[in-house]
Amino acid sequence: MPTIDTLSAPGDSVRHRRAVTSDLPGGSHLHRPLLWMVATMGALVLFSAGGMVFDDRMLLDESVWLKPFKFGLAFVLYGITLAWLLSLPHRGSRVTWWMGTVFAITGFVDVGFIVVQAARGTYSHFNSEADAVNSIGQMVFASGVPGLFFANLVIVLILSWQRLVDRPTARAIHAGLGLAVVGMALGYLMGFTGKQLVRDADGNVVELVAGHTVLDNPSLEARDGVGGMPITHWSTIGGDLRIPHFLGLHAIQVLLLAVVALAWLAPRYPWLRSERTRAALIGVLAAGYAGLLAIVFWQAMRAQSLVHPDGRTLFAVGVLIWVVALLTLAVYWQARAHGRNAPSAARLFAAGTRARGQ
Repeated sequence: MPTIDTLSAPGDSVRHRRAVTSDLPGGSHLHRPLLWMVATMGALVLFSAGGMVFDDRMLLDESVWLKPFKFGLAFVLYGITLAWLLSLPHRGSRVTWWMGTVFAITGFVDVGFIVVQAARGTYSHFNSEADAVNSIGQMVFASGVPGLFFANLVIVLILSWQRLVDRPTARAIHAGLGLAVVGMALGYLMGFTGKQLVRDADGNVVELVAGHTVLDNPSLEARDGVGGMPITHWSTIGGDLRIPHFLGLHAIQVLLLAVVALAWLAPRYPWLRSERTRAALIGVLAAGYAGLLAIVFWQAMRAQSLVHPDGRTLFAVGVLIWVVALLTLAVYWQARAHGRNAPSAARLFAAGTRARGQ
């Protein structure tokens, strides 16, 4: 990640700008199995997009190809991020390489089963049908999903104690990977939401042993896919555990984008030039993100839709906004105070010139 020195002489602005626009560290030896997985998932995204246009079969009022599309896109984003992380020099790289390979292979197999079921016009997750293809696929899921979680957890444990890059980026990596593990773990709770009876693309009744929608009084009637939001199709009739799952998985991309944004802004706003200040802001953002994740999880577990928050949810969101705002102001004031108390770059430059003249 780009880094910026705290102080500079008047002639160093070019150096600052070069630092901000420098290439990300790593990247020369990106994890090849993960890159192959990303390429495959990218092709799946394009294929699924075409399927949504030309195949009119539906599952729970969604195209049969929407789930492969979403999973493919998610694995592209996370796979690229993980491949870059593993390219950074670090201790335990042999173990993390193998864990990255496990993640790539397991992801390919798991999503492959999702594609097979979509082509068959039926469900991949929680499907209790006894046909051979589904039975084998459910065994794949039973081993594959824990494999993804375990591989990611090992990588987190190895990287979380190492400073791989500058402070802001390291903080984003550590917090983002931790939140990703939490997001993966929350996905397991979908298996405890109760059975439901749904129809496949051919109109046949299928029993799902669980789902992603949480209701106060669940029944065997279909609840997933009922009252879905636009684009995301998250539930509007109850809590949806896909929301905290999604937020946790993609926290690291949000935090790394924030690191890039702060580095880009630093030459324009002197108070952001300190690496310590930018790291503190990333810490505030990570804490706020974790708070948001906790709120949407709490909301989902209370069978409450994201778009129908009650007073307690709104109060919690308000408190979170105030806390994040106050912490951000505290970082700002501290950075400004440090800047006023520190010797100016011009005075340091002048003093150095006089010393050389003597």
